Amino acid sequence: MLYREYGQTGKKVSILGFGGMRFKNVDDHDECVRMMITAAQSGVNYFDTAPGYFETRSETVFGKGFTQMRKLGLPYYSATKTFQSTESGIRSEIEAQLKRMDIPVIDFYHIWCITNLNNWAGRKKDGILQTFRKLKDEGLIRHICISSHLIKNEIKELLMEGVFEGVLFGYSAYNFNTRQEAFDAIIEKKLGAVVMNPLGGGVIPDHPELFSFIRREGESITEAALRVLWDHPQITNTLVGFDTIEHVNEALQAIEGYKSRSAAELEEIKSKASSSFEGICTGCAYCNSCPQEIPIPQYMDAYNQKLLIKNQGDHIGDRLKWHWNLERSGAGKCTECGQCEETCTQHIDIIKRLKEIAG
Repeated sequence: MLYREYGQTGKKVSILGFGGMRFKNVDDHDECVRMMITAAQSGVNYFDTAPGYFETRSETVFGKGFTQMRKLGLPYYSATKTFQSTESGIRSEIEAQLKRMDIPVIDFYHIWCITNLNNWAGRKKDGILQTFRKLKDEGLIRHICISSHLIKNEIKELLMEGVFEGVLFGYSAYNFNTRQEAFDAIIEKKLGAVVMNPLGGGVIPDHPELFSFIRREGESITEAALRVLWDHPQITNTLVGFDTIEHVNEALQAIEGYKSRSAAELEEIKSKASSSFEGICTGCAYCNSCPQEIPIPQYMDAYNQKLLIKNQGDHIGDRLKWHWNLERSGAGKCTECGQCEETCTQHIDIIKRLKEIAG
C-alpha cells in the first residue's frame, strides 16, 4: 500500500480509501465486516461513511468493523459527516455516531454535502463552524473537514474560512474540466484532498470503450480510473464505495504493479477528456426526494445514455423500459419546484432533462 500526508495534519493515509455508501447487503454484518478487514489487512487505513448511508446502518457496520480491527491490531482512521448545522443538532448526531461506530473520537469529521453557496451561508448562520471548533477542543473530533460538490472556483469561499484541514470532493476521468479549479484551490491551501466517485458511480466501468483514453496496456478500466487519480501526487486518498468483496479485491489489485505517469503524460490524458462527459449523473441519489414521487435518479441514469452513446437509437427510452421498467411520460409529472436541483451534487439541469425525456 502507498501512503500520503493528509494535508498538514501529520497523518499518513492510504491512497485507497474504503467508502461505506454502496454495500450490496448492509444488513449482512459478517460479510460487510469481512470486506473492511480484507481492505485493512492490505493496508487501507481510511474508512469513510455517513449517517445517511442506509439510514445509519453503514455507521453501525463500521462500528463492528472497527471493533474487529482493534482486536486484530489493524490501524484505521474514521471519517464520517453531518447534515446538521445547529449546535444542538450536531451534538445529538455525533453522540449517536460515536455510539454506533464504537469509538471515542472521530478522526475526520465533515460538514456534509455543500452543493451551493446559499446552502453554505445558511449553515454558517446556524453557527456550524463554532460548533465544530468546540467539538475539536473537547476531543470529540480530531480534524475539521468538509464535503463539497461546488464546481469551478466557488469552493474558494469555503476555504477562506481557514478552519478546514481536508476536503472531500468529486474528481474523475469524466469531470476533470469542471472540477479542476476546485482541485487547484484545495492544493493551494495544502489541505487533505480526498476524492469521491473516482469511478463515476459506475459510469466509467460500465462504458470502458468511451474511457479507453485513460488505459495503459494490460489495465482494466477500474485499475486505469484509480491509477490516473493516483498519478496526481496532491490527491491524498481515492475513496471507493464498495458493494462486494470482489470489488474490494479488484481495487486492491490496482495497487499491485502501479507505476505513476509523468506530469506530461497525465496532462496529455486530461486533455483527451471529452467535454461531453461533463454533466453525467453519478447516481448518488441525493435528489431522490421528489414531492411528485418521480424516481429522478433512474431518469437521470437513462439520460446518461444520450451523453455516453453516440449512435442512433432511443437509448433513453430503452434504458427506462428495459432497465428501470419506467415510461418517458413519468418525467412529465415534474412541477419544476427545483428541490432536486438544490440537492444535485453534479449541478445538473434536472428540470430541463425531465422535460426533454417526457417530450
